[in-house]
Amino acid sequence: MRAEDDADSLDGATRQFMAARRQLFGIAYRVLGSAAEAEDVVQEAWLRWQRTDRAEIQEPTAFLATVTTRLAINVAQSARMRRESYVGPWLPEPVDTRADPQLGAERAEALDLAVLLLLEKLNPVERAAYVLREAFDYPYKRIAEILETSEANTRQLVTRARKHLAAERKAPAGPTAHRRLLEVFLAAARTGNLSELEQVLTEDVVSYTDGAGMRGASRIPVVGRLRVAKYIAAFAPRFWPPTDVRWVEANGRPAVLVSAGGKAVALLCADVSERGIERVMWVMTPAKLSPYVASLAD
Repeated sequence: MRAEDDADSLDGATRQFMAARRQLFGIAYRVLGSAAEAEDVVQEAWLRWQRTDRAEIQEPTAFLATVTTRLAINVAQSARMRRESYVGPWLPEPVDTRADPQLGAERAEALDLAVLLLLEKLNPVERAAYVLREAFDYPYKRIAEILETSEANTRQLVTRARKHLAAERKAPAGPTAHRRLLEVFLAAARTGNLSELEQVLTEDVVSYTDGAGMRGASRIPVVGRLRVAKYIAAFAPRFWPPTDVRWVEANGRPAVLVSAGGKAVALLCADVSERGIERVMWVMTPAKLSPYVASLAD
């Protein structure tokens, strides 16, 4: 092959890959709950695409989606063991969805931090089946081919995932109600107002702090309205006075970026239903916060 032909082939391969890249990242991120790991998977997919005999590939996007999904499942299987030894609660890595509200998908499904957290309880294959069906609207037959299983089994995988989410999560509130309740929570948290906190929290609310062992970060989830309210109120005097807050968007939902001395110290997210705040999620680990903050400046 002439050098010019090789260059043309690589240019074409690059265009095909870039056209699919957002979707590939969206698949990997939902399966893994980590933007950093998803980027690694997408990079590996690109390397494999370069080494592939592309003349034999009739549907580049379908091929790339298959490679990415299988790579993500492999990474998720090893990540599961790492997360079992994680110090304190593990939360998904937040992403800024302003530029791409659906993060490369047909629908903005399996993108909310609370959903990603719940999907973590499923095995990686179940997660992948659910993501491909609910977020990307893949036909069951196509998903079965990607996962190398039967169409009947694929339907069972998706059904189990749906049942798990339905059992664990109430229907989310709309954007306006979500923002309003989070505003009330934030005001009450900053003043340590116990009664106002209790008014917006559900009876079985859970507060998660992803600090990876950082000093001051709770190493266990705090459960129940009164316990969470007391916990939030207790650290108000020492946590909030030196901070500034900024309203941002994370994973398609309103969120609050908390900074001290010009440095981000926490991202406050919530899972909100018509009942009130179901989950409070504090992302404090620098490895997760820093990339998110950097994306806000893009």
